[in-house]
Amino acid sequence: MQIPEIEVFANVAVSSSLSEAARRLGLSAMTVSRRLAALEKELGVRLVHRTTRSVALTPEGEMYLPYAKTMLEANEAARATLKTSAGSASGTLRVTAPSVFGQTVIMPLLPALLADHPTLKVDLTLSDSIIDIAGLGIDVAIRIATLRDSTLVATNLAPNPRVVCASPAYLAQWGTPTVLEDLNHHRCIALHGMPYWPFTNGENAVAIRAQGAFSANSVEAVRTASKQGLGLAMLTYWDIRNELAEGSLVKVNLEDVLPEQLSITAVLPTRQHVPHRVRVFVEHLEKVLNNTHSEPDDLLRQHPITNPGAP
Repeated sequence: MQIPEIEVFANVAVSSSLSEAARRLGLSAMTVSRRLAALEKELGVRLVHRTTRSVALTPEGEMYLPYAKTMLEANEAARATLKTSAGSASGTLRVTAPSVFGQTVIMPLLPALLADHPTLKVDLTLSDSIIDIAGLGIDVAIRIATLRDSTLVATNLAPNPRVVCASPAYLAQWGTPTVLEDLNHHRCIALHGMPYWPFTNGENAVAIRAQGAFSANSVEAVRTASKQGLGLAMLTYWDIRNELAEGSLVKVNLEDVLPEQLSITAVLPTRQHVPHRVRVFVEHLEKVLNNTHSEPDDLLRQHPITNPGAP
């Protein structure tokens, strides 16, 4: 049964007239009659005795009326609750993000977010795999990989270029590569999901296979191995931002190519009826990523190579 049908019945009961109920609801008399008939058909009983001049409730109608009023009151209370909570973040926010990014960026912002919104709960799934957010009921996915599903709604939050990096100890022992070809003579730590490192040379895309003594299936393992001096790594800026700042990893600039330029993206399953808690989280994350009080970083302002050499 539908709320509009119950609403028609309740108004007919109060006014004892189909035409008066129609006037009160701003509907035609025919619409009122059809909705009442649909409710009676679904319930399997006659709720109203109809005559040419008036209507009266049947015994079944008298019995059903208190329940109809309760359902209408519950509907109004639910609408009022949703309207009241529209200005605050509440309910359970289901988020998925890459493992390292989630640990280093999302986790630190949660205490303030939850303190500002006491009725908000966060369910965080960290995974380096692309999961089906619609099928799993995820509210928002934070992604760095290229978006493939055109049915999803994506918003860029901040640049996140790939970076070739290594520990100071590795560079001191093996030297610092200066052009793409030099990588063939270095230990390059491969991430299983990205065996080829992507670069651009002007407008051309180029890639080189990462080969070395160590490879791993997780960004965290690659980052740790690079810090331990096991080789060069290609990771994204936000995964190693702290390491670059503290000096445990050093950015390696190549003269003839630039690493692939990526962005941090918030992906929603739909643009319709986006919960307020999702908007609050995305805006908070974007503010953290683009904090105007932080010092500008050259990594986020890389310019195309104007005179690329041959790779």
